[in-house]
Amino acid sequence: MAQPPDPDDARPLAPATRAARALGASDEAVGGVVPAIHPSTPYRRDRSGTYPGGHSYARDQSPSFDAPEALLADLEGGAEALLFASGMAAATTVFETLPNGAHVVIPEQMYWTVRGWLAHLESKGRLRVSRWPGTHPARLETLLQPDEPTLVWIETPSNPMTVVTDIAATVEVARRFGARTVADGTLATPALCQPLSLGVDWVMHSATKQLNGHADVLAGALVCATPDAAWEAVRYERGYRGAVLGPFEAWLLLRGMRTLYLRVRASCEGAQRVAEALQDHPALAEVLYPGLPEHPGHAIAARQMQGGFGPLVSLRLREGAAAARALPSRLRCFADASSLGGVESQVEYRAAVEGADSPVPDDLVRLSIGIEDPDDLVDDLRTALDGAA
Repeated sequence: MAQPPDPDDARPLAPATRAARALGASDEAVGGVVPAIHPSTPYRRDRSGTYPGGHSYARDQSPSFDAPEALLADLEGGAEALLFASGMAAATTVFETLPNGAHVVIPEQMYWTVRGWLAHLESKGRLRVSRWPGTHPARLETLLQPDEPTLVWIETPSNPMTVVTDIAATVEVARRFGARTVADGTLATPALCQPLSLGVDWVMHSATKQLNGHADVLAGALVCATPDAAWEAVRYERGYRGAVLGPFEAWLLLRGMRTLYLRVRASCEGAQRVAEALQDHPALAEVLYPGLPEHPGHAIAARQMQGGFGPLVSLRLREGAAAARALPSRLRCFADASSLGGVESQVEYRAAVEGADSPVPDDLVRLSIGIEDPDDLVDDLRTALDGAA
């Protein structure tokens, strides 16, 4: 009789399969296929005074974090992941664990809230902040010094200007100066790009966006390539600041991550279709999307992203700010809302959010493409833009 195959000899499962199966996580206590939610805050000691389950208090590490952290670390190819109460909680914890006077190098085009927080720390003398275009890694050499604690922040594609940074080239320069690198992987997600495989030290996610994908969870995450003293400082800060998820939110995040690859594939296909369909529309001065061959970062994005170029498409209106401000109200398939990465498509006039000091032009509208039929989205946008033209 034929013997069953040895699991050790089986072909490794694809990332999409590992995500769908949540690495096999389940409710072992009752045999449930879906992992359980663990709402308890404290956990019992045994007679020896130790914790047999490895958990003592939910602010430090909840059993509800175990499965989503393990899955995210696996998909990113990292050693460990930590969940946070939001993307900003994850990002600010990175900066708050730097020593006083540390040097932070950030791209000129990046998520506005992180940029604003760093400006706040800089104004207090807490950190020294330098800015670089993000498109020419060699320019980092003029900003870095080998004898100072330095962190280089990477965001690619950038939100909302879709600037593409060569991750491997940036890491190569940073390493020569002993700088740590952190990449914001929110737009790409591990379904499209794994920055750790390109040499980055840590990856940050606003898990609120495509990792969860249903616009019903506020969450953040960090993933490290190798745990070290700096990583342990982040873990310590998370626990003592209490910047953690509730158990139900952690469970929802895991549920969302199980369909990550399906959703990312659909949104990327829709975004590519929208960008291609609109790039010659007379009402538009420019369509910003890395999937277009005309995009200045297309070749780099194609090299370091697999399976698509993300859900974000930005439009610049030829008639300027007034036309851009009016466009969201003309659309019926897009929610006028301030987020991205959900199953429903969203639109936002960015100047109203970014503020006066933003490098984002006031004629720009940001689209987050969901999983709707791309033809419906294109027809909706064309109708609205025809009116604007």
